[in-house]
Amino acid sequence: MLDLPFATTILVMVPRFSHMNSLENIPKSSCSEICTVGFRKSTREGQGVCCYDCIPCSDGEISNQTDSPDCIKCQDNQWSNEKRDNCIPKSTEFLSFQDSLGYILVAVATASALVPIVILVIFFKHRETPIVKANNQVLSCLLLVALSLCFLSTFLFLGHPTDIKCMLQQVTFSILFVMYVSCLLAKTVLVLMAFRATHPNTTLRSGLGPKVPAMIVFTFTLVQTLICVVWLASSPPYAQRNMKSLIRKIVIECNEGSPQAFWCVLGYMGLLALGSFLVAFKARKLPDSFNEAQLITFSMITFLTVWTLFLPTYLNTKGKYMVAVEVFTIISSSMGIVVCIFLPKCYIILIRPDLNNRSHMKRKLSH
Repeated sequence: MLDLPFATTILVMVPRFSHMNSLENIPKSSCSEICTVGFRKSTREGQGVCCYDCIPCSDGEISNQTDSPDCIKCQDNQWSNEKRDNCIPKSTEFLSFQDSLGYILVAVATASALVPIVILVIFFKHRETPIVKANNQVLSCLLLVALSLCFLSTFLFLGHPTDIKCMLQQVTFSILFVMYVSCLLAKTVLVLMAFRATHPNTTLRSGLGPKVPAMIVFTFTLVQTLICVVWLASSPPYAQRNMKSLIRKIVIECNEGSPQAFWCVLGYMGLLALGSFLVAFKARKLPDSFNEAQLITFSMITFLTVWTLFLPTYLNTKGKYMVAVEVFTIISSSMGIVVCIFLPKCYIILIRPDLNNRSHMKRKLSH
């Protein structure tokens, strides 16, 4: 007869061996492996349910258990990691001052803003010369100041967007833009009126005076200011977190608030620029002493070309590069006006002073 402890041991081990034998008899799939985390099961068509493929989860989805039938979609402010087994917070993006692109734009904007100031100093030092007197000193100075401020206004587009900054950037630029374009229009209108009024006693000639260009600039700038005031009062721009523009990042950007007001501001700017171009084009062949109307025509062609190229480029870019395109367009279009209008005058003042005299003016007018 068996010993009692030995018999007890045998009785205990029998269930274990029977359990192990049952595990070995469980059928295993010969056509599929276990899907690890980051993958989901996808049943093969025409085969048994135990035959499936392991499909990696798509971007923005995860699976954190083996043989998962479906992937879990991450929240809007999160994204999947490389293994697709965990959701991680999205990084934020905006055009920062510390960004290499931000450094370049700041340097270019600062250098560009200094150019009109230098020209203003040159004009002030040579204010008694015919070339400065012939081109309306007050309008030229106002135009140079507006251009310099327009270059500096691009700083509002850089850095972390806030509600205040979003309201200021579009409004400030649009008002300064209208101011310097209306200065160009006023300069062209004066040239056109001066040569149309051939008789000394006509009403047109008697109406020419220092108040005419001031009224032109004031009126057009006031209209744009009123549009901006209505925009800010009704539905002002604000900062927002755009989670759909870029799949892996949250873009912190400015929302226009009211699209109608935004396009109304842009439309007014475009119409004024086009009107200035048409008036300058009409007056381009008048016998102006220093071809002021021709220079304005060239500057407006450059200006309109830059902004025409801007629209499709702006709409096809995303994130911080969209802001960079807008800043670059503001700088390049404004610099085009500086180069086309004032560079020839500075060349005559500094390099060819022999052309900066009354006799030269009379010879050009006689032709």
